[in-house]
Amino acid sequence: MRRRDVIAGVASLGVVGGGGLVAVRGLPSVDSDGATHSEGSDAEPADPITIETVAAPGSEAGEATIPADDRVTFVDFFGTWCPPCIEQMPALADTHDRIGEDVLFLSVTNEAVGSSITEAELVAWWDNHDGDWLLGLDPAAELTARYFAGGYPSAVTIDTDGHAQWSDSGVKTADELAAGIERALETERDA
Repeated sequence: MRRRDVIAGVASLGVVGGGGLVAVRGLPSVDSDGATHSEGSDAEPADPITIETVAAPGSEAGEATIPADDRVTFVDFFGTWCPPCIEQMPALADTHDRIGEDVLFLSVTNEAVGSSITEAELVAWWDNHDGDWLLGLDPAAELTARYFAGGYPSAVTIDTDGHAQWSDSGVKTADELAAGIERALETERDA
């Protein structure tokens, strides 16, 4: 296959994927700090999505349902191939330590575990970068399609009705992540 065909194919996937996100999530609103957020929970609750979780430090093999029905959910979308995702890990660890059990806190990859990376390699990556919270897989990219903010790493806080209350992409500080989580917690308290 010619290089030009590959580049055209990848570009087409980006356009189709972006259009799909807009179709599913609508056009985002933007804060002065660049973060996107929902205007509240006027829409119908979103159907929950169940993902597989991996046995790794801070994580047990099993399933997690997003959104959690009893608390706010925070999702970090990452890839093991992504240098900024590695850079993000210390801030995620700090944020997780601050937030505790008040929030369902997880990191999710849509990498093809068993194909492009083995589960053992994923767990080793997680351990090497001090991951110590729930680790999930989204191989069909269903969760990613619903909540992904558009770049890696990407983070979203979700209320119990499944509405994104804050999302942003790129490397964030622990203070920025905690503020995004607090936005969703305030929405839940006000509901």
